[in-house]
Amino acid sequence: MKVIILGGDGFCGWPTSLHLSNLGHDVLIVDNLSRRNIDNELEAHSLTPIAPMGSRLKAWKEVSGKDIRFFNFNVAKDYDRLLKLIETERPDAVVHFAEQRAAPYSMKSPKHKRYTVDNNLNATHNLLCAVVESGLDIHIVHLGTMGVYGYGTAGMKIPEGYLDVEVVTDTGERLMQQILYPTNPGSVYHMTKTQDQLFFAYYNKNDGVRVTDLHQGIVWGTNTSETMADERLINRFDYDGDYGTVLNRFLMQAAVGYPLTVHGTGGQTRAFIHIQDTVRCIQLALENPPQPGERVKILNQMTETHRVRDLAKMIAELTGAEIARVSNPRKEAPENDLHVRNDLFLDLGLNPTTLSEGLLAEVSDIARKYAHRADLDKVPCTSTWTSEQKAGVPQKVR
Repeated sequence: MKVIILGGDGFCGWPTSLHLSNLGHDVLIVDNLSRRNIDNELEAHSLTPIAPMGSRLKAWKEVSGKDIRFFNFNVAKDYDRLLKLIETERPDAVVHFAEQRAAPYSMKSPKHKRYTVDNNLNATHNLLCAVVESGLDIHIVHLGTMGVYGYGTAGMKIPEGYLDVEVVTDTGERLMQQILYPTNPGSVYHMTKTQDQLFFAYYNKNDGVRVTDLHQGIVWGTNTSETMADERLINRFDYDGDYGTVLNRFLMQAAVGYPLTVHGTGGQTRAFIHIQDTVRCIQLALENPPQPGERVKILNQMTETHRVRDLAKMIAELTGAEIARVSNPRKEAPENDLHVRNDLFLDLGLNPTTLSEGLLAEVSDIARKYAHRADLDKVPCTSTWTSEQKAGVPQKVR
């Protein structure tokens, strides 16, 4: 299968590119290296050293004997280049990671909000337009987020995309329908993903574009079997307040002796998935595309849920780290429950990688190895959700 991966230099895109290439697929990466530029902007680089793209691709060739081609352009702006690439290469599928992925970064300022909307929505819409204009039957696999649903439930498990509803007509007749599960985005970033859903539904209905939309939980871990093959292939490890995912942040903080920063009560329940399962889920989605004429296939890409304070307690017990409660920069309920269905991936053969001491130790080993690269001033989250929070005192560890 020939697969174009948009955003293939990123935290999820890079290991996915290697995984698919290792399986024998012809992989092409498109990326404008924007995540590296954001590192420069924030002055908060990956804890792990990220090699230049040319070095990464050379290392993969040496390790695997396989080539991955790379194209450097902006999918959100360079529509003509995207269309030409699709028409020339005629891929079987396009995996879409080319979106700004951090909720805190999207809330940092009006400038960051506008960038997130401009980049994410234009990237998605340009891809859909290009597929339609090319006239090719291309399967789009999109990495969405569980955050489109917010972080609460209505006393039921969140279904995979569609909700059964009963409609009562004017004559009293009761009709059963399915609608997209109502969204409740908690940030500008999550809001762009809710719009992605509507783009996909429209182009699927109007033009027959085949789409699989993966609503992913919070990714933890760093390496996959492919990225461990050579240090030049190592994946990102973000630990800063804007891009560091909560479990990875905790493991890094424990490794360097920094108190685990729990926002608010720590009663936020989140969905999680290991990076190895992320790449496996992308593989399964590509291998099981929707049929022509089938509606958008939506799968919940997560393996387990945990409360943040329970994760902090688990890591503190394993490592002896202290726990520090800090003010919550987000506008959200202090406590929530989250129940999610993930039957479709399980039915496709996913064998979930769940939290274990061994896996946590593996990530901790990475954090300890590169602890000298950590800038502890970048650990606190300074991006806030409301003007009232912005006017307050910056959070302090206590």
